[in-house]
Amino acid sequence: MPDRCDIEECRNRARHKIRQQKNLGKYDCCKDYGNYYHQNDAHNLKKGTIQDATFITSEPGHASTNTSRGDAAKTRRSRDGTWAIKGKKSYFGYKLHTKEDCDFGLIRALEVTTASTHDSQIDLSNEGEVIYRDRGYFGTKTKGFNTTMQRGVRGHPIGIRDVLKNARISRILSPGERPYAVIKNVFHSAHTRVTTVLRVHTKMLFSAFCFNRFQLATLKKQGVLERMLSTKN
Repeated sequence: MPDRCDIEECRNRARHKIRQQKNLGKYDCCKDYGNYYHQNDAHNLKKGTIQDATFITSEPGHASTNTSRGDAAKTRRSRDGTWAIKGKKSYFGYKLHTKEDCDFGLIRALEVTTASTHDSQIDLSNEGEVIYRDRGYFGTKTKGFNTTMQRGVRGHPIGIRDVLKNARISRILSPGERPYAVIKNVFHSAHTRVTTVLRVHTKMLFSAFCFNRFQLATLKKQGVLERMLSTKN
């Protein structure tokens, strides 16, 4: 069982690794940690991947939204967090973007941004893979094969083919909410007290790693791993 020092050392290594990334916030947790399910030939993605995003709230403090916190301020108020509105509800903090595979429901890549960053500005797909996304990504390009739900615009409503296509994509996207449910309700990571994007990213990295272990245990109970290994042998 790792003690507190071991966990802190692991976190420091992860932070140092992230700082070396050219684009802050983007991190392929499966590749870097060398999970066996990512290296195993039997785990090649066949059904595509799902990209989605969720809010991670933080402490807004009592100051107005246009007041800078300052680097030397001794307060719990988030330094990098921003405000965002979804529907009629306001959120302050950050946004977690993830990409899960449709085959096993494992998180393959993640990125953390401020809450005001629109979902469509983040592309976690790789060349040659199928990526399923909801209407929030409508009109944006991807590096992979774009399979995004269609949305009607003024004077140009979607036709029956697009309606049926959206229904099919919606069924594929529904399992993509499971990682957020586990991270928020089981790991209690819906709210963070750290104050920078880098630190939030580190916390979400560990949450994603734990979710993958959690999901692997679920797949083992369901007998998916045994069937996969028996098929390969």
